[in-house]
Amino acid sequence: MDYETISAEAFGASLRGIGVNLIVRDVPAQARMLQTVFEMQAFRISADFAILRYGRDVFQLHADGTYHVNPYQAFLPENPPRGAGLELRLYDTDPDAATTRAQDAGMHVLQPPTNKPHGLREAYLICPDGYAWVPSRPL
Repeated sequence: MDYETISAEAFGASLRGIGVNLIVRDVPAQARMLQTVFEMQAFRISADFAILRYGRDVFQLHADGTYHVNPYQAFLPENPPRGAGLELRLYDTDPDAATTRAQDAGMHVLQPPTNKPHGLREAYLICPDGYAWVPSRPL
């Protein structure tokens, strides 16, 4: 699938299983950060929308303004952090390398890379919209 040229209707019709859509204040900035820190691929980046791919998984970013007729808009907080309670776990990303890149990309390092008793080395990185990104690798 060519994410750069696919129509919105065809893209929407192609989605299956579970989907993730993050509502963010600045789509281009968030997309650049995810490309830089987690080496994700980003497509169709605009002020309103972007398609992101992490390995084989696809998710979306939408700007606040795209939700102007969506009832969920009323639940978005005016002040950060808006993503509290959501962990986005990236099991194929080196937490040490991601943490180094995150510090230069505007993310807050909540927890540096740590070996955990559940068999993973992971870090907690918080983006400006308050989402917790957790790069992880097996020990």
